[in-house]
Amino acid sequence: MRTTPQIEDLLRDLAPQVLGVLVRRHGQFDVCEDAVQEALLAAAQQWPAEGVPDNPKGWLITAAGRRWIEQYRSDVARRQREEKVIALTPPPPDPVPAQDDTLTILALCCHDSLTTASQIALTLRAVGGLTTAEIARAFLVPEPTVAQRISRAKQKIKGAKFRPPADLTAVLHVLYLIFTEGSTASSGDDLLRVDLTAEAIRLTRLLHRRRPDDGELTGLLALMLLTDARRPARTDHHGALVPLAEQDRTKWDTDAIAEGTTLIQKALATAQIGPYQLQAAIAAVHAGAKTADDTDWHEILGLYELLTVTAPGPMVSLNRIVAVAMVHGPHKALDELSTLDLDHHRVHAVRAHLLDLQGQHDAAQQEYEKAAKLTLSAPEQRYLRSRSRHPR
Repeated sequence: MRTTPQIEDLLRDLAPQVLGVLVRRHGQFDVCEDAVQEALLAAAQQWPAEGVPDNPKGWLITAAGRRWIEQYRSDVARRQREEKVIALTPPPPDPVPAQDDTLTILALCCHDSLTTASQIALTLRAVGGLTTAEIARAFLVPEPTVAQRISRAKQKIKGAKFRPPADLTAVLHVLYLIFTEGSTASSGDDLLRVDLTAEAIRLTRLLHRRRPDDGELTGLLALMLLTDARRPARTDHHGALVPLAEQDRTKWDTDAIAEGTTLIQKALATAQIGPYQLQAAIAAVHAGAKTADDTDWHEILGLYELLTVTAPGPMVSLNRIVAVAMVHGPHKALDELSTLDLDHHRVHAVRAHLLDLQGQHDAAQQEYEKAAKLTLSAPEQRYLRSRSRHPR
């Protein structure tokens, strides 16, 4: 008999597939999603005691279909529509449609009519299987706010066309944002939110199994693995932030590094280069250095030059400036930083670090304090204030 964790993993994998079958059959994304959630809850309660059925996907489709009918009936006021409901009864679980609608459901959740916040919330709920309360805790917002976002999102995409996506750009962006928030939380007491990084990696793996030749999808998975590999060394036993140069690299996950490196090498060799691949390549250079001093900053700077062309943005420019400092020195980097029009805590933190390297410790202290005031992350605040008190 499968254990409860194994059942949970199975349900998470089947959830978007079952939702896809119902939406393709009936439309009404919002009603179908609620029905699937009811079926998943029933399975989570029954399967650990009774055993997983021979056809778990068919069981869920049948259970969700029955729940859909119940919901449909509750909305129908006139008796004559009962015949239509009976006609909509799902077929028995065998045979189960072979089509896997996971990609289509992900694309619907990332529909361009939705705000980014709604895309993330709906993806985590409908595809990731997280509850509304779990999503709210992860992003430190009230549960009613998340519930409202999800409800409005489902209503907005109710009439959206149900078809496999030709372009994964929006889907990859949402998965990247989920991973980024988990990897370095934008607010709160914890630097890391492992539930989000793990879910982002799981969903990206799920897509990669279906589209293994997509270069950017492969690059994104590689980037996640290479970044997450450093997680055990990113905080000390008190939960305090440990910068990359000071991390104990023996704590890095060598299996994740090996997998991520293999993925990015394959993508760069076979696919058109894109932003996620370049970011993964940069992460691979860091991962391949046995010590901080062994880091090939010339290669990293070259990769950032390419990234600046393919995906220009203030954070890309800021990270490139850090590489400039490592290759050409802090003076040149400070000159370039003065042209960056961005009031962000990381800009002040980088400026403080560069001033420290130049020996301008008083000016660095002021910049560290500015950075600490601008971030909502408690671990980052503590780290920046400690650097302010103890400049290099």
